[in-house]
Amino acid sequence: MWEERFATPDYLFGKEPAQFLLDHADIFQPGLSVLSVADGEGRNSVHLAERGLQVTALEFAPSAIAKARILADERGVTVDFRQFDVLTQEFDGTYDIVLGVFIQFVGPAERAQLFRKMQDATKPGGLMMLHGYTPEQIAHGTGGPPDVRNMYTCKTLSESFLGWEIHECREYEREVQEGRGHSGLSALIDFIARKPE
Repeated sequence: MWEERFATPDYLFGKEPAQFLLDHADIFQPGLSVLSVADGEGRNSVHLAERGLQVTALEFAPSAIAKARILADERGVTVDFRQFDVLTQEFDGTYDIVLGVFIQFVGPAERAQLFRKMQDATKPGGLMMLHGYTPEQIAHGTGGPPDVRNMYTCKTLSESFLGWEIHECREYEREVQEGRGHSGLSALIDFIARKPE
């Protein structure tokens, strides 16, 4: 499904980073290591590499990775792009920041498994940064999966990261124009938590 979705001439979600990254630009300091999970066509990983971070990007669809490599070349940056099934393969390494932007392609059971892997990939004292949709997004129909079980709330995310220091958990609505994949009024959530030392 993902290969078919990304196998288009255009960039489904555009070439510019998610507004979430721009809103939290002060966190992304040069030299920090970042793992971008289910990175898609590279808009977020390439942006972070442009800011001087060391970025590893995991993505399943070869067509998305091909476009991400083209974008990185256009911008003159290096990203460690890896074809990777985040549901079946274990992540290696520990990162300063583990990032998941609109990665709501799994329901609660698989999400718990995915979050465990992401937690393991975060170094002690490192940050988990998630950006996605809340259940109210279903009514908007402007992006994301049509299954309410895949959506996030502050309650579910807080429960998924027990013992972590939550820096931000905010549900809000905003107009989003990020390619044809995310377009229109959207019900969003930002979550940032620090792993215990």
